[in-house]
Amino acid sequence: MAYPSVSGPYGLIPINLIGGQVFAGATRSIPIAVNSSTAIYFGDVVKLNSSGTLDKDTGTSAATPVGVFLGCSYTDPVFGKTFRQYYPGTTNISDVVAFVQEDPDALFKVAVVSSGTTISYVTRANVGENAVLVQNAGNTITGDSNVAISGTTATTSTWPVRIIDVVPETASAPGTYTEVIVKWNQGMHQYLNPTGV
Repeated sequence: MAYPSVSGPYGLIPINLIGGQVFAGATRSIPIAVNSSTAIYFGDVVKLNSSGTLDKDTGTSAATPVGVFLGCSYTDPVFGKTFRQYYPGTTNISDVVAFVQEDPDALFKVAVVSSGTTISYVTRANVGENAVLVQNAGNTITGDSNVAISGTTATTSTWPVRIIDVVPETASAPGTYTEVIVKWNQGMHQYLNPTGV
């Protein structure tokens, strides 16, 4: 039986919480600063800045996430209240609010790449190791992120995510997995970092 293949990265997708707890789709609404110039896509890693508004977290081997971006809303001057899959950046609107999965116990499904958007794989032996984020520009057509993790893993404790399982349904071959389940590493999430923002 052929498994579905993963053609490219798609960001971090929340699936449940540590211990098998259910992710019920809960999000926190966090404002994005007026005229913020950086686009943020569905599945991008995001962080709070010192003004209390949301930024894309562009970290790779180091990150200070508050969570993952799951869309936004704002009042469009022509169409009124608008909901979008992504924030396009440089929007001269004062009420942009992002929807963020910000639970520090969240688990995410994510694609594995060798570099850029080139799909790679890990093996079950990589479960329990840490990985770096691979930042790629999002897709303006779908609104989806292209963030992934590197297939090069290690026990480096300062890397932002830990692989806790593989996704067998999209194995590229027996024992090689193109998708994994990850969690934030201890002290990386802004809510659990004693230095705060």
